[in-house]
Amino acid sequence: MRATVIHAPHDMRVEEVSDPVVQQPTDVVLRVLRACICGSDLWAYRGESARQPGQRIGHECLGIVEEAGSAVASFAPGDLAVAPFVWSDGTCEPCGEGLQTSCPQGGFWGSVGSDGGQGEAVRVPFADGTLVKLPVEAASDDRLLTALLALSDVLGTGDHAAVGAGVTKGSTVAVVGDGAVGLCGVLAARRLGAERIIALGRHQARTDIARIFGATDVVAERGEAAVAAVRELTGGQGAHAVIEAVGTEQSMGTAVGITRDGGSIGYVGVPHGSGTGLDLGDMFNRNIALRGGVAPVRAYIPELLPDVLHGTIDPSPVFDLAVDLDGVPGGYKAMDGRTALKVLIKP
Repeated sequence: MRATVIHAPHDMRVEEVSDPVVQQPTDVVLRVLRACICGSDLWAYRGESARQPGQRIGHECLGIVEEAGSAVASFAPGDLAVAPFVWSDGTCEPCGEGLQTSCPQGGFWGSVGSDGGQGEAVRVPFADGTLVKLPVEAASDDRLLTALLALSDVLGTGDHAAVGAGVTKGSTVAVVGDGAVGLCGVLAARRLGAERIIALGRHQARTDIARIFGATDVVAERGEAAVAAVRELTGGQGAHAVIEAVGTEQSMGTAVGITRDGGSIGYVGVPHGSGTGLDLGDMFNRNIALRGGVAPVRAYIPELLPDVLHGTIDPSPVFDLAVDLDGVPGGYKAMDGRTALKVLIKP
């Protein structure tokens, strides 16, 4: 079969690789119907996170079960399912606590030795604990299938950030970052009842989506100018809840600067670059809480799935460019050059 591999920074290739097979009784083989490129994949593409030459890549996909191991109880060939970006056994204590990303037997798609989502098929370990079944009729609805793909990462990650930030009904929320995760953070803030949502972003195509998703205000400035703008919009107080969806020192510094005293920051931007942007003394003196990290999206899917199926929330606009497998290298270039927000892959 064909799959995307990375050989060096800016060197993405689609190559023939071994077909996935059931190796353990708890495995399934999932034929990929939709996958995508994540903003975090760009750190490998740019050489900012290490990868081995020829390593598979991609961690967001959904598809049809082709084969199921003898111990798989919840899935059979022909089932449609979405795969969260981490596989997990579903039986350990962290999984029981809704922290599947800390499962001792878990792992990330695209890690060394594992399949990547940007290919024709993947072997799914611990299928019963990992996959979430979808209505099979959704496979014939292109828009819905695209919206459901967001459950594999960005929609749940946005929700994790909003929950970590303590978004409540009637609160004022600020979102740092206009990528797909930040935009899904806007969706999550609206879903949780925020009264005012301030989206920080400089790209109009993206902030237009933010407004569709529920943003009431847009701040295009960066750094201290962004802090001043949010403070002005909030009568000098700042936001009750701040979502940090970038992961740089500057973005975290901005998040701290726009949080009101007693507020909270939910951070889900994958950290990269130097430093942290955190002034712990300032946060201590102002009673600012910090919660977040790698999102256990498997825990959020059961709650989010009905809203996606019923159209209450529709994350599909974050996918603004669609390619086939041959177009994946070009998709990386488009996202790296910010001419695409998030690239949808139709193998």
